Order: sequence, then structure tokens, then C-alpha cells
Amino acid sequence: MKIFLAGASGVIGRSLVPLLRDAGHIVTGTSRNAEGKDNLDAMGIRGVVADIFDPVGLVSAVVEASPDVVLHQVTDLASGISQADPQEVIRRNARVRREGTANLVKAARAANVKRFVAQSIGWAYAPKDTPFREGDPLDVSATGTRSITVNEGIVPLETAILDQPDFEGVVLRFGQLYGKGTWSVGPTGAAPVHVDAAAYAAFLAVDHGTPGIYNIAEPGGALAVDRAISELQWRPDFRL
Repeated sequence: MKIFLAGASGVIGRSLVPLLRDAGHIVTGTSRNAEGKDNLDAMGIRGVVADIFDPVGLVSAVVEASPDVVLHQVTDLASGISQADPQEVIRRNARVRREGTANLVKAARAANVKRFVAQSIGWAYAPKDTPFREGDPLDVSATGTRSITVNEGIVPLETAILDQPDFEGVVLRFGQLYGKGTWSVGPTGAAPVHVDAAAYAAFLAVDHGTPGIYNIAEPGGALAVDRAISELQWRPDFRL
């Protein structure tokens, strides 16, 4: 299949690229700069420089790639949360999820994409006894910084992908990432997931599972993951 991987040079993208490439998919991956593009070319896929906030350029890049599937793995968290102004990074990342996703969805429509798989988070649920299941409501009553994440980021991202008739929309709600390139070497948080296992879920979602939401985390934590295991045939212990 032809795949357009937005965020190919990011943390999950770096694990996802070899899975897609080795499966024989024809992959176009985006980077924010020429150095990242060159690295993607060296990994055996076609790299392009693209700005998720440039709707015209993004449509051009996606239409040229003519993909069957778009994978959205773009975030703005690589530099971590600033201690001086933690809300600034959170607002930037919410903008990626809100405006960037809308631009990528527009580009996917222009290219007649059949399926769209996007990264979300698994700690945006409204408070209740765990485990959280995919049908549980998001915490839209949150205030402060959490409201920025949920209402200005996650809700518009998921709505843009799921509440439309033009393609199959899949949302992967990842737990707290750990492993190479993340903020933590070992498991952390109430629903940890290794970065390779998260990438594997995105790889499988290209052609596995019905449209909708999937929790992606290690079993036994705050997220119920039986749907991902049964429908995507996902393995939480997967490592490259």
C-alpha cells in the first residue's frame, strides 16, 4: 500500500518507518527540515519537507504521494515541557492536534485517502474507576492546563478524524510512552507503553481493525486494551 506518514522523523515515526518499509509499503514520510528528509531517504523511504500548518503545501505533498492511508504522528513535544512556561508547550501541541490535524484531514480528502490513522492520548478520560474503555467519555469538564490538552487538542483531533464520512478513521489513544527517544527509559505513569509497541499498533492499524478508537498500553494498567489485542492483533510486548 502507499502510505503518507506525517511525523516520520519523530519518536514514534522512527520506529514505524522500518516496520512499514520492511512490509513492502511505499512510504512517503514528512520532516520539518532538510536534514530530517535526508535521514528518511537514507532509511529507504521517500522523505519530504512539510509544515503541518501550511495547508496548501500539505495538500500538494499528500496529493503527489497519492496514498491509500495517512498516518498522523505529528506532535510538538520533542523538547519537553518548559519549567518556565509549561502551558506554552502544551498550547503549541494542542494547536498541532487542532489546526494541524484539520489541515492533514483536508489534504487526505483531496487525495481520496481510504483510511486515516492518528495518534491521540489515553489519559484524557473523565474521572472514573479504572480501567478506562474506549467508549468512556473524555474529560471535557477539565479546567486549566488539562482543559487545553483535552478541549483544545484531543477533542478537535478525534472529531476531525472520526466524525466524517470520507474515509475510515482510526484513533490510537497511547498511554505514557517510554523507551529510546522518549522522556523515560522505563515504564512510567498509570498506562505505560513502549515506543516500539506504540509504533507497532500504528503499523497494524494500516490494514487491521474496524474504524474507531483503540487504547494502546500495557495490560493491567489504567487502560483496557482488549480491543486492540483482538481487532488489531496487537502485542504489547512487541520490540524492534
